[in-house]
Amino acid sequence: MKRFTELIASLEMSNKTNDKIAALVDYFNEADELDKPYVIAMFTGKRPKRPVATALIKAWAIEQSGIPDWLFAESYHSVGDLSETIALVLPPPTHPLERKLHDWITDLAAINGTDEVSKKDFILSAWDSLNIQERFIFNKLISGNFRIGVSNKMLVNALAKQSNQEASKIMHSIMGKWNPDQISYTELIEGVHVNTDSSWPYPFCLAYALDTQPDSLGEPHNWQAEWKWDGIRGQIVKRNGELFIWSRGEELVTEQFPELHFLADVLTDGTVLDGEILSIKDGKVQAFSILQQRLNRKTINKSQLNEAPVGFYVYDLLEHHGEDLRMTPLQMRRKLLTGIINQLADQKIVLLSEIVEFTDWDELAKAREGARENNSEGLMLKKLDSLYHTGRKRGDWWKWKINPYTVDTVMIYAQKGSGRRANYYTDYTFAVRDGDQLITIAKAYSGLTDQEIKAVNSFVLKNAVEKFGPVRTVKPELVFEIAFEGIAESKRHKAGLALRFPRIARWRKDKNATEINTLDDLKQLLQTTLAPKD
Repeated sequence: MKRFTELIASLEMSNKTNDKIAALVDYFNEADELDKPYVIAMFTGKRPKRPVATALIKAWAIEQSGIPDWLFAESYHSVGDLSETIALVLPPPTHPLERKLHDWITDLAAINGTDEVSKKDFILSAWDSLNIQERFIFNKLISGNFRIGVSNKMLVNALAKQSNQEASKIMHSIMGKWNPDQISYTELIEGVHVNTDSSWPYPFCLAYALDTQPDSLGEPHNWQAEWKWDGIRGQIVKRNGELFIWSRGEELVTEQFPELHFLADVLTDGTVLDGEILSIKDGKVQAFSILQQRLNRKTINKSQLNEAPVGFYVYDLLEHHGEDLRMTPLQMRRKLLTGIINQLADQKIVLLSEIVEFTDWDELAKAREGARENNSEGLMLKKLDSLYHTGRKRGDWWKWKINPYTVDTVMIYAQKGSGRRANYYTDYTFAVRDGDQLITIAKAYSGLTDQEIKAVNSFVLKNAVEKFGPVRTVKPELVFEIAFEGIAESKRHKAGLALRFPRIARWRKDKNATEINTLDDLKQLLQTTLAPKD
C-alpha cells in the first residue's frame, strides 16, 4: 500500500506526461508482483463492486472524528473530495500496519455480503492502521474512483517501456477480458489470454495545419483534396478472421461500434483501413456532439444505436492481403482502396471519403467556404505521391480548416490550474447574457499569454465574491472572445447548448459586460447550422 500511495502522489504532483510515465515505470519495476495486475485494472476502469455504501462510510468517519455534521460538510465543501476529507478528519492511527495492496483489495472484496457491523469493524480497523495518505488511497479503493490523469495510452506507454513489449500488443491485452486475481503481471503484459499478433495497428499519418495560402503548395494537379471530418480517427484491422477497431489515441474501441462488426465477414484477412468514425444519419454526417453519445460506453443500447448511428469514412488503405502498403504512393493506395469499398455494395455504413474536385486553388477555396454545410471542418490536402509516414511530415499532408465561430462572453468563475500553473487561476468559466441573467456557456484555459494570466489572476484575487471548494465566483467584468469549432444542443448544460473545442481567442479589454453576446445569439447560430441545405 505504501508504494502505491507514493505512486499516486507522484502522478498527482505533475501534469507532464514524461514525468508520469517515469513514475509508472519506477512503480512497475519495484512493486509486488501480485499488486501490479490490480493497479492496471484500476487504471483501466475495471472497478470491483463497491463493498460499502458511501453514506455509511461518511457516517462512520463523522462518528470516529467526533466532529458535528455541519463541520464535516464544511470540510468536504472546502476539500472537494470525500475520500480525502475522511482521511483528513480521522484521528491519527494507533496501530500502524504495512500490508500489500492486493491484500487490502482482497479483504475489501471479502466483506461484500457481510452484515453492517462486520463491515464497520473492518473499515474502522483499517483506518486506525493507515496514515493520512494511505487512508485516502484506501477510501478510493472502496469507491473505485481513481481520477489521477492517467490515460490508457499513458499507462500502455509506461508498461511498454518497462517490459520492452510492443505498445499496441499491450493495449490489446489489457483491454481484453481478464481478472487481476487470476492472471500474473507477466502473463498480462505478454498477452497470453489473447492473440495480440492479429490486432496491432499502424502508427497514424498526421497532417500539419496550413498556415499559408494553398498556392504556395505548387501545382494543384499534384494534390488530392478531401473533406476534413470531425469524428474519431480510427483504423479497422481484419486479420486471422478477427476484427479490431483502434482509435487514434491507441485505444481498442471495437465493442463501442457494433455497426461496423459486419466487416469481419466481408473484408479479406490482412486488410487495414484508415478513416473516420462519424455519426451518419440518412446519408448525412451529424455533429460531433451526436457521436459523443456513443463514446466510452461499455454497452450500447438500442436507443443509442437509433439516435446516434455510426459509419466509417475510409481515407486510406494501409495493408492489403497482408502486405504493408505504407511505402506505396497515395495515388496507388487510393486505387486499391476504391476497389475494396466498391465490393462492399448495398451498404451505407462504410463509405469512401469523397475527393473534392478542383482545377485551381481559387476554386478549392470557394469549396472550402461551404464546408460547414456538410458538417465538415474544412479540407485535407494530400500530395498524390505521398507515402503513409509515421506522425507528421511537413510538406505531404495539410489540414486547411475553416475559420472558427466566435462569441463575446464574460468570465464568472475561476479555478487554479495544475503543475506550473498551480499557483494561478487559469481555468475559467464564461457566460453569455440571458435577459437579466448570466448563463454559463463554456470553460476554457488556453489562449492567454503568461502576462495576461498574471493579470487575470490578480483580478480574481481582488474580485472574488464567493467560493465553492476550489472554485471562485468573480465579479462579471472581464470580457473574452471565445473561439469554437461548432455548436450543438446539449441536455447536460443549463444553456441547452455545447460549444465544440472552446478556447480563448482574445481578451476584449475594449468591451464591458453589457456588450457580450446573448443566449439568443447562440441559439440563432445553432438554428443556422441546423437549417436544411439545398
